[in-house]
Amino acid sequence: MSERGVELERELRRDIAVLAHEIGPRHAWRPAALELAARFLEHELAEAGLAVRAQAYRAGPQEFRNLEVELAGGEEIVLVGAHYDTVAGGSCPGANDNGSGVAAVLALARRFARIRAGRTLRFVLFVNEEPPFFPGETMGSWVYARRSRERRERIAAMLSLETIGYYSDAPGSQRYPPLVGRFFPATGNFLAFVGNLRSRALVREALRAFRARARLPAEGAALPGWVPGVSWSDQRSFWKEGWPALMVTDTAPYRYPWYHTDGDTLDRLDIPRLALAVEGLEAVVAALARAPAPPRYPAPRHDPRA
Repeated sequence: MSERGVELERELRRDIAVLAHEIGPRHAWRPAALELAARFLEHELAEAGLAVRAQAYRAGPQEFRNLEVELAGGEEIVLVGAHYDTVAGGSCPGANDNGSGVAAVLALARRFARIRAGRTLRFVLFVNEEPPFFPGETMGSWVYARRSRERRERIAAMLSLETIGYYSDAPGSQRYPPLVGRFFPATGNFLAFVGNLRSRALVREALRAFRARARLPAEGAALPGWVPGVSWSDQRSFWKEGWPALMVTDTAPYRYPWYHTDGDTLDRLDIPRLALAVEGLEAVVAALARAPAPPRYPAPRHDPRA
């Protein structure tokens, strides 16, 4: 493993450990933990030399905030986001859902912090993706998307990084919604790019860029939003406002046995393959933002699944 690859794995592991195990469950019914998570994320982005802007809003008696950083480019915007809250109820630490997505956004933000792009690039961490906020107007991502629509912003692409840290080589480890599985692998060793029908061109472009660089298999699909799972994250908010968006995922409940349970812990995740996913996503972000990609990671000297 190259020194750069080792550092990426170390970053991902550390950030997920802080969110899932130092802070733990973080949602509206544990407001102190949710605030600790927001402060941790603000600190990490600031440490990367990025100016963090908070979008505060109220839902009922509480105040919440989305966090964003922007790297100015052209008028069109490419947005990469993930939600930092966890499912309410029980004591789910949310290592995969969605510590893995948040850690990937932090890693990408650090690597693009000093790269000039042809399009404006935003990294956004959303609050309140989980029920009971989903799928209503107090989801952090929908509050954000509505503000962008009111400002007449030109969002060219939105990527929602949602539960991306679990992979399996076991036969039959991948499941699907009805009628979908006949077209895709039965082994859960790939990263999925999922869009609605209006986002089919974005799915193709993202998948092409990922496959050109990544050492991790990838599959993509543009499906009707009513197919179970297709709209189950923050990309839905951007679809509602008319923009192309897709979910990048390990398919969550269709693969991950500990989805929304107390077993969603760091030790369940495949950090080497999560790092390979982030490497491929660097190429996707670069292609969409019309930017040079960060330096390529040297090939690992061992099987990354070991």
